[in-house]
Amino acid sequence: MNVTAGLGDSRLVQLPQGPIRIYERGRGQPLVFVQGLFANAAAWRKVVPLLTDSYRCITADWPFGAHHLPMAPQADLTPVGIADTVADVIDHLDLNGVILIGNDGGGMLSQLVITRRPDRIGGLILTPCDAYENFPPPQFDYLCRIARLSGIEPLAARALRNRAVRNACARSRYGFGELSSRPIDADLLNHYFHGMATDRGVLRDSIKFLRAVDNRYTLDAAEQFPTIALPVLIAWASEDDVFPFRHGRQLAEDFPNAQLETIPHSRTWVAEDQPEHLVRLIRQFTDSCGDGTDVRQRPVE
Repeated sequence: MNVTAGLGDSRLVQLPQGPIRIYERGRGQPLVFVQGLFANAAAWRKVVPLLTDSYRCITADWPFGAHHLPMAPQADLTPVGIADTVADVIDHLDLNGVILIGNDGGGMLSQLVITRRPDRIGGLILTPCDAYENFPPPQFDYLCRIARLSGIEPLAARALRNRAVRNACARSRYGFGELSSRPIDADLLNHYFHGMATDRGVLRDSIKFLRAVDNRYTLDAAEQFPTIALPVLIAWASEDDVFPFRHGRQLAEDFPNAQLETIPHSRTWVAEDQPEHLVRLIRQFTDSCGDGTDVRQRPVE
C-alpha cells in the first residue's frame, strides 16, 4: 500500500541543512502540516484529500526521525533548528498567509516557528502537542535518556533492522500505542521507520534531536504567546492521556486571539482518529480568519 498516494506530487527542497521531501496537492490558501516525532508526511494522508478543493496542502518529511534522507552532518537538529527548517521551506516556496497546523511534536515546532519567524504565517492550528513543561511527555522521556547513552547508535541500528521488534515496540504504550485509538497499520509503521532502519545518517539525525530535547524551548516560547496577534485555533482531543486537556485550555488563554475546540473520541493523533472532524474545524477556522496575507506579528495592547 502506498501510504503517501493521497498527498500529491513529491519533490525535494534542497536546503543548506539538507534535503526535505515535500508533497503538494490542491490550490488555494496554503496549509503547511507539521507532524510529530517518528512520523512523516503520511501522518496527514487521511486529511489532505479532504481539503484540496480549496487549499494548497503542503506536507513534508521533516527531519524528525521518520525522514528517509539524512540531513547534512552539521545541520542544527535542536528544536529551534528543525523549526527554522520548517520556516526555510515556507520561504523557499515563497508562501504567504500560511495556516500552520501542528500535531504532537509538530505542535511544539509550530510554536517555535510563530515565535521566531512569523512573517509568512497567517494563522496557527494546534492539535494535541508538547507545550509548557510537557516536553517531552513523561512516558517518552526514556527515549532521550537512551539517546544519551554512549554507543547507542549501533545497538539501535540492530534493533531497528528487525521489523517484528520495531513494530512491537512502536505499538506498545511506550511507542505509538497511546497516541491513537486504533492500532497503526503495518505498512504505515514500516514507512515511518524505513529511514532509521536502513540509513545510519537518518538514525544519527534522530539521536541528535533526542539529545537536544529540553522543555526550556517550549517554556521560552510560551512567554511570547501573549504578544502573538495571529488567529489561533486550539483543537484538542478529549481522550488524550499524553497531552492533557488543561494545556489546551491554557494555550487558548495565553494566545490573545485564540479559540478552543474539543475533538471527541480521539487521542493525540487527531488526523488518524478523527480526520473528518479536524477538516471541518480547519475549514471553519480559515473562513473566520480570511486569507491571512495581511496578518503579521505585532504587539498586543
